[in-house]
Amino acid sequence: MRLPACQATLTAAIVYTLLAAIANPAAAQVLTETQRAGISALREGDMRKLILHAEPKPAPDVAFIDPAGREVSLADSNGRVRLVNFWATWCAPCRQEKPALAALEADLGGDDFAVIAVATGRNSPEAIAAFKEEVGVESLATWLDPRAALASAMGIPGLPVTVVLNREGAEIGRLTGGADWNSPSSRAIMSALIAAE
Repeated sequence: MRLPACQATLTAAIVYTLLAAIANPAAAQVLTETQRAGISALREGDMRKLILHAEPKPAPDVAFIDPAGREVSLADSNGRVRLVNFWATWCAPCRQEKPALAALEADLGGDDFAVIAVATGRNSPEAIAAFKEEVGVESLATWLDPRAALASAMGIPGLPVTVVLNREGAEIGRLTGGADWNSPSSRAIMSALIAAE
């Protein structure tokens, strides 16, 4: 989807402002305010549900399971901006948003950004495989939180919930409910966060 000309111009102006604030060490004091204001201006559609915190919140040091079956914590993936998506195989909105998360990860994932899709609660390997086949998502890796310990420690009230972590591992935003994570608004927000971090 292409952005309308006026939206593309606004997006470019906001990203330029964010980058200028980063490049100017004297502006470091106002970076958080500038970043939040710039990102807030990019929120459209489902992204209007994205709540940006005034201050970063430390993420808990709770173990969960990575795609290779190892115990890890969120701190193990520090160094990248991350979307931590809490979902389950029985969750209807999760079915709708999973392809968008996979597309976002496929396009932006790498050294600076990652989607961590955490299957929360009881989700058997068979149910996860069937879910991924039904929604047409094969490339997005599945992380496991079988006892919902991570979800509980992060105060996840229901599913889906997606938490935005900065490179240092602190929560900087949260969206409750399903969302189109592959929308122009989402991509502009994630690109701004990657550039600003």
